[in-house]
Amino acid sequence: LKNIVSTVNLDCKLDLKAIALQARNAEYNPKRFAAVIMRIREPKTTALIFASGKMVCTGAKSEQQSKLAARKYARIIQKLGFPAKFKDFKIQNIVGSCDVKFPIRLEGLAYSHGAFSSYEPELFPGLIYRMKQPKIVLLIFVSGKIVLTGAKVREETYTAFENIYPVLTEFRKVQQW
Repeated sequence: LKNIVSTVNLDCKLDLKAIALQARNAEYNPKRFAAVIMRIREPKTTALIFASGKMVCTGAKSEQQSKLAARKYARIIQKLGFPAKFKDFKIQNIVGSCDVKFPIRLEGLAYSHGAFSSYEPELFPGLIYRMKQPKIVLLIFVSGKIVLTGAKVREETYTAFENIYPVLTEFRKVQQW
């Protein structure tokens, strides 16, 4: 697992300018983006904190880390004098990656799985595979490296890989000498 994106509702209105001025590792440029961007070192994450009290936390490597990080940000906001709560914590996206250790014929895969595949090597070197069940998007590269994204729970990532692996072996590139 490479990245977990989660959201939480702090359930109070926030003065972003005051937060940016008082908190460290916080940046706020309202002309560029309508949220305070705050970072912590452990777990190494970034939070987007909105005036509505909604917060997005990215960069954690596990669900537990994501929740811990979100709690730490909420605590920082509380310490600045806001009545922040910790409501509706939810994992929104899980990104994982792996390597099947063999090259893949993307043209063949795109042709035989046309309904799920989008492969335009002039635009992007990977094949984009939109799996229906579980609803996961896979980026498949010639090198055998795979990125899986869109999962809400980690099991979906594992299931998607188990589903795609036999397909990938079918389109394994054979080295001609």
